Amino acid sequence: MKKVHAPTLEEAYQKAAKELACSITEVRYEVIQHPSKGIFGLFKKEAIIVATFDQSAKPLKTDITTPQKQQPDELPLTDIEETSSTDHAMVIQTNSVVESFFDTDMFTEEKYVEETVIYDELALLIENQLKELLSHSCFDIDVLEVDVRDNTALIFIDGEDAALLIGKEGYRYNALSYMLFNWLHAKYELFVKLEIAEFLTSQQEMIRNYIKPVIENVNKFGKGKTRPLDGILVQIALEQLREAFPNKYVAVKTGRDGGRFVVINDFNTKHHAS
Repeated sequence: MKKVHAPTLEEAYQKAAKELACSITEVRYEVIQHPSKGIFGLFKKEAIIVATFDQSAKPLKTDITTPQKQQPDELPLTDIEETSSTDHAMVIQTNSVVESFFDTDMFTEEKYVEETVIYDELALLIENQLKELLSHSCFDIDVLEVDVRDNTALIFIDGEDAALLIGKEGYRYNALSYMLFNWLHAKYELFVKLEIAEFLTSQQEMIRNYIKPVIENVNKFGKGKTRPLDGILVQIALEQLREAFPNKYVAVKTGRDGGRFVVINDFNTKHHAS
């Protein structure tokens, strides 16, 4: 019995056959751990199998030595039927193994479960690090939760000093959101949605009301833009306008005075047409 580690199952099978000095078809194995590429370089797993030599298996290989050939009429009919039946059974068995190995539904389900577990572990890791960070601050924060889904860290913070953490006109919120993005995107390639109390929700509602006339102008004239927006507001407006106009060019631009605003036009359509 051999316990084999390898980057992939295929390499594990080959390694086991080499160590047991037999053909792959003669290896009986049990998968202890399926390989995983992980996510963002974290939680990578190798394949682990326990392999044994199956003496009852007949190797699918061609003998190098050339035996003396018998004439067809000298070979008993029972031998022909037995050989044909055995080979046919082995072909069916081999095909069955190959088909199950490349079963898309099985791998899709395993990948979904695997990614969910990885996201949960990553969320807990970020949550603990954030709690450690805020424990050194002067803010009274008693709720901090992190969820990671679709390459985005959803961070919820609340407590007695939530309003102070947001700051006047959201300047502390913007600074914290910017800091978290620089950290999580650089380290884990994650985007960030930060909710402190209900600040983000209220900002989203405010922008939703603000862009209504902008949407009307775009529907009427085919293009439009917002006024300069501060901090997180420009990102919220960008998301909502892209949702409203999925077939138009929607992007953030910076004016000469440094203000950032969102433009909507048919730039992409004309670009692709040319």
